[in-house]
Amino acid sequence: MNGPSTATSTLTIRELHAMEDFDAVALLYADIWGSEPGSSPLSAETMRALSHAGNYVAGAYEDDRLVGASVAFFGDPIGITLHSHITGAVMGRGVGLALKTHQRQWALARRLRRITWTYDPLVRRNAYFNLVKLGARPEAYLTSFYGAMDDAINGGDESDRVVAAWDLTAPTPPEVIELPTGAEHRLRDRGGRPETVASDAGTVLVDIPDDIEALRRTDPGAARAWRLAVRQTLGGLLAEGARVVGFHERRRYVVQRTTHA
Repeated sequence: MNGPSTATSTLTIRELHAMEDFDAVALLYADIWGSEPGSSPLSAETMRALSHAGNYVAGAYEDDRLVGASVAFFGDPIGITLHSHITGAVMGRGVGLALKTHQRQWALARRLRRITWTYDPLVRRNAYFNLVKLGARPEAYLTSFYGAMDDAINGGDESDRVVAAWDLTAPTPPEVIELPTGAEHRLRDRGGRPETVASDAGTVLVDIPDDIEALRRTDPGAARAWRLAVRQTLGGLLAEGARVVGFHERRRYVVQRTTHA
């Protein structure tokens, strides 16, 4: 059964079923992630198996040219969740949002209520897209989830991830979040380096760096310091049961604590 299609001007999203389409997606992923030839983040054969088993594999096309793709499979709890394993797209043309919109429609057509995925909590554009544009919320912090990775995006850093959950039945929250009175930093950017701050406020702020991918190349020591600081603060807060309620000014997580430290 084919899922719903989404078209915006010359952009078309469709489910994929042919091996040549999966080969094209594998090449696109390798290009986006800067992987070695033949070392795509996801093989065409795996996509073929997932699609054949009834999971979600879709491509985005601009004038018949592949510009993005997304792969997801049914997750736990079964019958409620779709887990989006990988989405890659050219930047700056709304392809990522179009793919997630199509994925949402596909999931709702199968009576699913939420979509989950993982992302690097240090990448600002991904945090903004996930929390603000879509309205997803981080649920857990996973330390070195994929182990060592050697692609151009992740190379030289540990693969910490947060699990984002997108409630498909909830309205999208406003893009601008007002900070509650008394909100205080737990982690702030001090001249490009992380600075941990003691606070017992009910709402705390966790800054992330301006561009972690560039920092990995130009100052690996600073990138490592940010990784450990965010792991300790954001990871620690989520482990305590705190909830991320927003992303402020495209640079900091807003975290509501259940109890004060």
